[in-house]
Amino acid sequence: MKRSVAVLAFFAFLTGTLALSAQLEAPSDSLPTQVLGEVVVQGRIAEAYVNESKSVTVYSAEAIAQSGVLHLVDFLQQVAGLDVRRRGVGPTQADLNLRGGTFDQTLLLIDGIALEDAQTGHHLANFLPPVALIERVEIVRGASARVYGQNAFSGAINIVTKRTLESGVQGEIQGGSFGTAGLQARGSLNTDQVRVLAFASHAQSDGYRHNTDYRQQQWFVSLASGSTERPFRVLAFFSPRAFGANGFYASPSAIDQYEETQASLVAVTQQFQSERTTFTPRIYWRRGQDMYEFVRDRPEIYRNMHITHKIGAAFDVAHESSLGKSGLGIDLSSTNIQSNNLGERSRDMVNLFAEHRFFLWNSKLDVTPGLVMNYVSDFGERVFPGVDAGWRINDKIKSYLNWGKTFRVPTFTDLYYSDPSTEGNADLVAEEAETIELGIRINQKRSMASFALFSRTSSNLIDYVKSSEEQRFKANNIQALQTQGVEVEYQYFKNSSAYIPVDFRVAYAYLSQRLSEDAAAFSRYSIDNDLRHHLVLSAAAEWTKTSSMFTSVKWVERATGRSYTVVDLTLSKTLNDLRLNMGLNNLLNQSYWETSLISMPGRNLFFALQYRP
Repeated sequence: MKRSVAVLAFFAFLTGTLALSAQLEAPSDSLPTQVLGEVVVQGRIAEAYVNESKSVTVYSAEAIAQSGVLHLVDFLQQVAGLDVRRRGVGPTQADLNLRGGTFDQTLLLIDGIALEDAQTGHHLANFLPPVALIERVEIVRGASARVYGQNAFSGAINIVTKRTLESGVQGEIQGGSFGTAGLQARGSLNTDQVRVLAFASHAQSDGYRHNTDYRQQQWFVSLASGSTERPFRVLAFFSPRAFGANGFYASPSAIDQYEETQASLVAVTQQFQSERTTFTPRIYWRRGQDMYEFVRDRPEIYRNMHITHKIGAAFDVAHESSLGKSGLGIDLSSTNIQSNNLGERSRDMVNLFAEHRFFLWNSKLDVTPGLVMNYVSDFGERVFPGVDAGWRINDKIKSYLNWGKTFRVPTFTDLYYSDPSTEGNADLVAEEAETIELGIRINQKRSMASFALFSRTSSNLIDYVKSSEEQRFKANNIQALQTQGVEVEYQYFKNSSAYIPVDFRVAYAYLSQRLSEDAAAFSRYSIDNDLRHHLVLSAAAEWTKTSSMFTSVKWVERATGRSYTVVDLTLSKTLNDLRLNMGLNNLLNQSYWETSLISMPGRNLFFALQYRP
């Protein structure tokens, strides 16, 4: 406890110092404000990133490109407080856990379309788009149900995709350790009437240990109108992958598991705008397929097949008046699953959203109350309110306070799954939580800083537990959990006259979780593996106009006291239309695991040769 207080006191002092420096900073040159400050975070009420009255972090396409990563999941590893627990590497399988939530409690969105998986959140990362097509990544922390709906229990990750490329045709060749190889082709066509963007890729690897090979393809097409008055867009995404799943879901001795998945998304969106009102209708179809074999190429021993469809329509209205900004929305969806294990199941859902932002005292104070009214066909209806309040101290510093309630309904796996070691529970109820957060954000010409304190009280949490080794794990609403944390981040952006010719970011997250009762003797998703301390440092430097370097250092200490440090390094060289990225992952050759006792690879190399005319 003393250590926690010391950490909080230190970062409170640090933030106070940064705030003071913001006020005392001498007038800068005529460089424009940072691009991120002008980014409008997606939502019913459009708001610039720097004006948000909640914890939001935005990562630009430039920041992602600087890191040189081949897969977005590797970049998300550099977000403090986001626990990306990988089983294997590359495009295999990874769980996204934000602020101590589980993989089912962090919602993933693509261009504002919610992609929660009624089968299981284990496969959400299958929908992550190719790195080259990402415009930005928005990390929204805290109780986000009133904005995004169910499953935004601990927060949401919204991936905004590009509508065009810098040049007509681009290509990329990838390679690296463990027989890793990849090929990408992408291109765009832009006219006054239409913008077409297409992408295709193939990646494969022999794996870094027995039965960890993978193969993945990604296909992406975007068709958008050139009109700014009534913008129209069609998006289609398809990503099949197959991989050896050594020890992924059973005991570490189950070394011959195998899995094939497919992730599909088709969405049509149009926007109608008048002087004060914006109306955005969309329809979408999400499909997931998961085939699992306990022994590879031996389906007769044990095999699961799940196919999930979600079809939905959403309608959002934003209106600006003398009373402030209003946002209304409705999201209607129907989900069904066909499975040899879970059976044939269906679920209909309705989310009604409403919020209004008031501006008071010459817009120094903004208050945004809102709520979501939710109906789920197999769980009934409920209402979850929330409110954000922000106080602009001056043109560089803004503080905020927010509160909200959130929820997650059980997946079909939680309810009905059955195998020799696991049993679902059809009597489960929805998980619920209440979160309160206090924060401050500082924005300067070439730097940004933020500090947040939060507390979340969760009830009816679902875990798979048993009292003896001989029993099967069974899903139960057994726990109430108190989660408290602190997050602090500082970013510095260089320019041609900067004293420090480096972009760098320092981010730290501390998490404390306490169960209201003793944990079961055996727990599948025990909080013992959750983050306690998470420190990330990254820096990007340009040696010359054509040579650059990026390095990241991630230090993790988990609730058990187990800790590790991972250092990654990327070197880049540009020559005319070619750009070469060469990287060294796990530079210190650390031995560590992120989940399920699955050892991660030691020191390994990769390269990517890009053609960008």
